[in-house]
Amino acid sequence: MSQSDPNDQPFNEKYFSTGPYAGVDFSRYSQYWWSNRYYAMLARRYGPAQGSVLELGCGMGHLLAWLVDRYQVFGCDINPWALDHAKENVSVGKFLLLSGDMPYAFPGAVFDILIAKHVVEHLRYPDQAVAEMSRVLKPGGLLILATPNLSSLMRKRKKDKWIGYKDPTHISLRAPEDWLSSLRMHGLRSFRVFSDGFWDAPYIPVVPAPLQKLFFGLPGGLQAVLGWSIIPLRMGESLIILAEKA
Repeated sequence: MSQSDPNDQPFNEKYFSTGPYAGVDFSRYSQYWWSNRYYAMLARRYGPAQGSVLELGCGMGHLLAWLVDRYQVFGCDINPWALDHAKENVSVGKFLLLSGDMPYAFPGAVFDILIAKHVVEHLRYPDQAVAEMSRVLKPGGLLILATPNLSSLMRKRKKDKWIGYKDPTHISLRAPEDWLSSLRMHGLRSFRVFSDGFWDAPYIPVVPAPLQKLFFGLPGGLQAVLGWSIIPLRMGESLIILAEKA
């Protein structure tokens, strides 16, 4: 697939208004806003005090905007429309039109932090992506990886309506142990593996959805607000891995 024609890309402007992004509020204090703030908190807490950050699949740059005051930020995406917005949102960032599994434009061992937030499940060659993540990270560098969690207790309950199955571009869904094995194979040592809570209500019939969102979403909401990383793996919809380059 050529990257020169954005209309042929699955992650074009339409992608950010339909499917899993339908109805998503990109504004302040929305779930999307809190999520980006949370991953930035993880980078600050577990990464170095300063340095360089690369986000694979950076979209419109909203996460990197949280980090630009402390780090030199880089982003890559295959969506030209999203990158145009990223350049507006993070004017001092450096952005490249590039697939997340092929960041060959970067030399080895140059980044202190690498963030891959819900991007690896979209990639045709995820092991190649993991190898590239390891290659471009400095020794001791931090990897923050998030992807749909096949160990989620709610996956069996929701079946084909589970959040991980809603997006047809999720072509590389894997069990947590498979992702962890791939990281180890490429010199990345995981030191924290957790989840983000049940935020995709409703989960049960009859009970009003707003009430379910409050009940099921409270642990994940507290974790996001306070910057914790404590929710057990099976108790959430995302697999979140913090790993260090050996």
